Amino acid sequence: MPVLMVGETQVSYTLKRSGKTKSARITVTPETVEVVVPAAASDEEIAGVLHRRREWLVEQTRHMAGRVAAAPKVANFVSGAKIPYRGRLIRLKVEPSDGTLVEVSFRNGFVVHYPRTLSEASRDILIEDALRLWLRKRLREDVNAFIRQHGEPNGLKPRRVEIKDQKHLWGSCGQDRVVNLNWHLIFAPKTVLEYAVVHELCHLRHRTHDREFWGLVGSILPDWEARKEWLDRNEHFLNLQKISTS
Repeated sequence: MPVLMVGETQVSYTLKRSGKTKSARITVTPETVEVVVPAAASDEEIAGVLHRRREWLVEQTRHMAGRVAAAPKVANFVSGAKIPYRGRLIRLKVEPSDGTLVEVSFRNGFVVHYPRTLSEASRDILIEDALRLWLRKRLREDVNAFIRQHGEPNGLKPRRVEIKDQKHLWGSCGQDRVVNLNWHLIFAPKTVLEYAVVHELCHLRHRTHDREFWGLVGSILPDWEARKEWLDRNEHFLNLQKISTS
């Protein structure tokens, strides 16, 4: 993997050549820095792009490292551990039961029952899977409720809604009128999820973020800017990072 040196800071990146792109672009995520250039770009041109964007690259990689460090983390899904849910960190209560399945409920916190016959080696994985399934199901219920509340009265009805594990998008709306939403939005306050749903619904009428688009968003949610600001400032919170104790 090539490395860009900026002072004493090393920035590792992947380089891809594409026949479809006409100009270089750089994407920085918590996992990687990706540099995409036209297929015919010379080494000198690539070096020039990296040199011009060097300060921005250092700033963005530090920002991403900060996001990773600030993200909620859990080592094991046991009683007392906390996971994000609707803008807060919620405590888990994990107990054995005589049932045959891992069951999740919510009563002033998450209550997880697992079969007492379950081996310790597989318990954590199955509890995590059950929690993720429960969270995705709850998100879909919330999304459908917001569509009924805001979409149908305003003539904004998607063909269908997909709940996805998107790495770099909170949502999208295709030409096929299919709305996609990131399931990590269940970690945000419900008002922020509502904004994300309304945002994508408004793209059913206005494809770009022009004045008419934001006007439509504002006619449905007058305080949309505060909700968007929470999402922009707290994106690090919208993740559940499993860490290893080994």
